[in-house]
Amino acid sequence: MRIILTILVFLVGFFDLFMGLNFLFNPQIAAPGLGVSAAATQGWSTIRADFTAFFGVIAVCMMLGAWRRNADLLLVPAALMGTAFTVRAISLALDGFYPGWPLPMSVEGFHVLLLIAAWRVLPHHRIEELTS
Repeated sequence: MRIILTILVFLVGFFDLFMGLNFLFNPQIAAPGLGVSAAATQGWSTIRADFTAFFGVIAVCMMLGAWRRNADLLLVPAALMGTAFTVRAISLALDGFYPGWPLPMSVEGFHVLLLIAAWRVLPHHRIEELTS
């Protein structure tokens, strides 16, 4: 089970890395897929920076956590995706439903479930270092 979760975390992190790189190099193509657009260069800069940072940090933490078998690194992407999922739910309550809303929430929810499951079975290096 641990090996399967480790591989899955790494592969999903790899997917997130490509998402981040896509926003870095092709924001005009990637942004509309998430329902985002910009009115001017400053907006494209913001989309490029924020989405690359979001997906990039998630990807690096997931891939390093899986590679090093360090569960503590998985808490960062779990928190980011959990926050995104929660805010989307709040937005649905405040703004209403829109076409395609289940897909991003499913992806974020899957990330959270995968990362928490992996966090439970992979070693916690922080705790091991304190006890040795």
